[in-house]
Amino acid sequence: MHDHRKLGRELGLFDTDPLIGAGLPYWLPDGATVRHTLEEYIRSAERRAGYRHVYSPVLGKRELYEISGHWAHYSDDMFPPMDLGGEQVVLRPSLCPHHAVIYRSRSHSYRELPLRMAELGGMYRSELSGVLGGLTRVRAIQLNDAHIFCTLDQVAEEARAALEMIRRAYEALGITPARYRLSLPGPGGKYVAAPEKWKRSTALLTDVLDRSGLPYEAAEGEAAFYGPKIDVQVTDGAGRESTLSTVQVDFHQPEQFDLHYIGADGARHRPVMVHRSIIGSVERAVAHLIEQHGGAFPAWLAPTQVAILPISDAELPHAAALARRCAGLGLRAEIAGPERGTLGARVREARLVPYQAVIGAKEAADDHVALRLRGGRRLDPQPVGEVLTRIVALVDAHRADLWDDAAS
Repeated sequence: MHDHRKLGRELGLFDTDPLIGAGLPYWLPDGATVRHTLEEYIRSAERRAGYRHVYSPVLGKRELYEISGHWAHYSDDMFPPMDLGGEQVVLRPSLCPHHAVIYRSRSHSYRELPLRMAELGGMYRSELSGVLGGLTRVRAIQLNDAHIFCTLDQVAEEARAALEMIRRAYEALGITPARYRLSLPGPGGKYVAAPEKWKRSTALLTDVLDRSGLPYEAAEGEAAFYGPKIDVQVTDGAGRESTLSTVQVDFHQPEQFDLHYIGADGARHRPVMVHRSIIGSVERAVAHLIEQHGGAFPAWLAPTQVAILPISDAELPHAAALARRCAGLGLRAEIAGPERGTLGARVREARLVPYQAVIGAKEAADDHVALRLRGGRRLDPQPVGEVLTRIVALVDAHRADLWDDAAS
């Protein structure tokens, strides 16, 4: 069982400091590389799926969250307001109010819908000190968030497409969902009082799950304050469950912000807002990946993808040339030279690196490389160009396997 807090520090991925504050981790270079690579993967997947990316401020006036309903239903999880020039501003607890305001800043025709708006943006939650831990519960969160503004007839297809994006991302990341949950309201006053909207949105998400063929469980008390949601649950090594991805249907905020589009009949119509997150918070996603893989990340995500191991000092120039070729192809490579110990010691040190490129005198003379795959498999020496071409193809395809024998 891997503990991401312990392993993350040992591998130099992230750390914390009491001077910065509890629940506010900082990312070290290798961790920043994992985070950046994950974020770019998500942005690229969203662009291919027709999303347009925006940036919005991490602050907002208190009035913004009063309109959205966060202040009435979620203020216990928000940081206190700050007085600024006679106004009160708060650190945002979510991105959806900002995106609703961005949508209404322009007029929209039915021909533009569905309008898919995405952002990898910061948000802040006033978590109690006792529940903070590593990357799984933090106060500063980088959220992979998106909001789809669409007609009622488009909701089911957009929710289905979001579930498919989640499935593909999990396949690339090597994540297995523990279960799918239909999160419904429970007793208590934290939900907006709109019985008909709850009934309609619950029916939509239930139909999406039924048609998808995915097994799921209904859970009361787990809905967002404005609507039900599909949650994709994952478990850590200790069996603790958490939500990683989500798809939500929201009739509430379009009404609160008076959102509309012009229909084919020339009249104003209210859009539906579908909230969707493929990997949830980057922090929680990386925490799960550390524990899932024990630091042995998929090749496309690994901080160092190729460890270059010259057997002696004589091969160092060839190692440097290989490192330059890797960099030119977008591969992250590091030279582990003889000054770092015997070849065996360096192989063990690079045990989490997907590819170990050993260069001896014969390989240097022939412009070959003897490749070792993570896990111990050794390949016969091959031309450097062929090896790099195959590695790049696997990385670019976000493949989980390290070598494609069918390409031999």
